Amino acid sequence: MLNIPRVTKNLLIVNFIIALATVVLSYQGINLNRMLGLQFFLSSDFHIYQIFTYMFVHAPIISTPLLPQSSFSHILFNMFALWMFGSVIERVWGTKKFLFYYITCGVGAGLIQELVQFCELFFFPDSMVAVSYTMNGVVQQGQISMSEYILSSGGTVGASGAVYGILLAFGMIFPNERLFIIPIPFPIKAKWLIVGYIAIELFSAMTGPGDGVAHMAHLGGMLFGFLLIRYWRNHPDSSQRFGRSRGQEFFDNLRNKYEAHQQQNRMKAERTDARRETDHEYNARQRQNQEEIDAILDKIRKSGYDSLTKEEKKKLFDQSRHSS
Repeated sequence: MLNIPRVTKNLLIVNFIIALATVVLSYQGINLNRMLGLQFFLSSDFHIYQIFTYMFVHAPIISTPLLPQSSFSHILFNMFALWMFGSVIERVWGTKKFLFYYITCGVGAGLIQELVQFCELFFFPDSMVAVSYTMNGVVQQGQISMSEYILSSGGTVGASGAVYGILLAFGMIFPNERLFIIPIPFPIKAKWLIVGYIAIELFSAMTGPGDGVAHMAHLGGMLFGFLLIRYWRNHPDSSQRFGRSRGQEFFDNLRNKYEAHQQQNRMKAERTDARRETDHEYNARQRQNQEEIDAILDKIRKSGYDSLTKEEKKKLFDQSRHSS
């Protein structure tokens, strides 16, 4: 926990504290999921603050008389992804920018969920939805109308929308980073992982509601994240208000040139110093140089720019100048 960036660490702590409070307070007859979860805006239980608070509550980690349906995996997978990818993104962007992005993706996901529910209620109010519910401790299957499903549901909860936005940010910043994802037995580039997630969520959303997962909210978080990142890239001065950390602009410049540099390494350009290099010598030198740069970039993602030695900073600066 000591090595986790500040905002990511605090988000993890807050989510787990609220998860525990949800269980404890349920024995006092208080349903935090109902109070803080995002209810449909036409429901009598809807409050405007829920568009922010819903991303901090999850399905109960253990079942209680008031909350019989539990799911520890809900918060576990969200917080694991937040720790794994959020730590990297926060080190790249800094605390203020990362927090703004996280909240924006979460709020955007909630707005998309509300819009989708409104469209479902308007166009398909009488269609039947398959649902599961608990009666006397036994899970039962049944069907209810779309209008009843939306207006009487327990609302939307979870940080998934914001977390999916973080996944998208990682894929856009480090598109060629290779990841091992269970159960895929081979490494996959981050950009293809994001494409796969989008395809899965679209397919799951098209199969119809009733599975208890807000698939369109996941896509909404990614959509708002994509729009925000594109805006920042087209308006780089707008990022200054977030208080960029020392060396961060330099790292961003390297990141933007990373793919161009990789393509340059694959070219068999002829270079002449005291003598003409052979293709084999050139490729070997470029491959060694790329391995050194990759190691330095990994060190920045893990420990920040200030952890680099003087020689590593000079190496990175020289590489950025050559990439220009």
